[in-house]
Amino acid sequence: MTYPTVTVRSLLAVGALLLSLTALAALAAFCQAPSDRFGESIPVAGHFEVTEWRLPATSPPFAAILFVPATWLPAPTLTAVVVVGNVLLLALLVRLSWRFAGRFPHSPFSVTPVPTPVSAALAAPVLLGVPLLVAVGLWLEPVLRTVLFGEIGLALVCLVLWDLTRPDHALGKGFALGIAAGVELTPALFIAYLLLTGRAEAVRAGLTALASLIGTMLLGALVLPRDSLDFWTLRVFETGRLGEGWAANNQSLQGLFARALHTTEPGVGWAVACLVTTFAGLWLARRAVVRAGLDTWGVLVTALTALLVSPVSWSHQWVWCVPLLAVLLAEGRWRTASAVALVFAARTFRLVPHEGEAELQLPWWQQLLAAPYVLVALALLGYAGWRCRRAVTHGPPSAGVPRLPAGVSPRPGASPRSPRRPAVAQLPASNSSASTIR
Repeated sequence: MTYPTVTVRSLLAVGALLLSLTALAALAAFCQAPSDRFGESIPVAGHFEVTEWRLPATSPPFAAILFVPATWLPAPTLTAVVVVGNVLLLALLVRLSWRFAGRFPHSPFSVTPVPTPVSAALAAPVLLGVPLLVAVGLWLEPVLRTVLFGEIGLALVCLVLWDLTRPDHALGKGFALGIAAGVELTPALFIAYLLLTGRAEAVRAGLTALASLIGTMLLGALVLPRDSLDFWTLRVFETGRLGEGWAANNQSLQGLFARALHTTEPGVGWAVACLVTTFAGLWLARRAVVRAGLDTWGVLVTALTALLVSPVSWSHQWVWCVPLLAVLLAEGRWRTASAVALVFAARTFRLVPHEGEAELQLPWWQQLLAAPYVLVALALLGYAGWRCRRAVTHGPPSAGVPRLPAGVSPRPGASPRSPRRPAVAQLPASNSSASTIR
């Protein structure tokens, strides 16, 4: 049996995590939002209003039922549980994201995924640096806001990503995705993604997720019949109940159009843009899976599309930036990953004026600061389209066969996909050498 070796790098990673958690605790001490938010009991019925501010609930009745146990704890205890739980969920999301990006480079639905050379080379450093990645990830704006304000975005992304990276033969694959969609409707777009891929295993998972989602609706109707009828027939269509869609904190197409058009009602323009983006995003996701073999980008494109077309995508809902960064790092695109991480850490939309309706009067250059996540998502959709076109044109690289560098021609008579293997010195077949090779 082997035991992990304590190295200077591992000690530094743990030290960085402890320092980050200390800074987070100091920040939370000055931030009273979590205590205020959990200061009152959360009724599961009664016009769907929660907290002492009587805010309208925007999630399905199933979510209210699911979080009833939160009312059993005192406010300070609940605050501590939520903060610690979200930090642990971030650590889980880091592991899931790297499994998603590295072990499933071409197909998260594959039963026996094969690591790419890039992911295999980076697997050990990333496994060692999970504490360091958590320490850094805590200060990405979506993650930090989720932790401090007791949001559930990390839990939902973990549910979706865990379910999508399960083997095809796993019992009930798709069930967790349906539960996530039952708590918050945005993940429901992944069900359409699974069904549109056309693969038997993906369609089966999509049908399971759809059945799970319907089950959450039936449970809500059984426990809260009047409120369920009210929600699914009226409230679900009242997008204004979600909050001020024109606020800079809303990083969706509706927020972008409302601020750009200087109106609280973006109207037909926004509706058409959402419709086009939805169809284009699902088409691109399917193309990434079926034609290009880029299943990781199929999942990411679906997530970005769902966040863009949702009427309100608060900044804390963009915790999908964690698996996005993992994919970029696994592909060796360090500069792109650094630029994306900078955008999600800079909080530029908090630099624009917020007094009253000042966000509706922003000049053009402040519009860029007010919509960083939207612009990055649109750019990444374009990048994914370029990747798909390139993969379809040139074909995905064969497993274990590296591509020749640009400008280098294969030797005469040799196939470009069958490069000459260099001679490898044979080692003695002893137990020590065998263990060394392993």
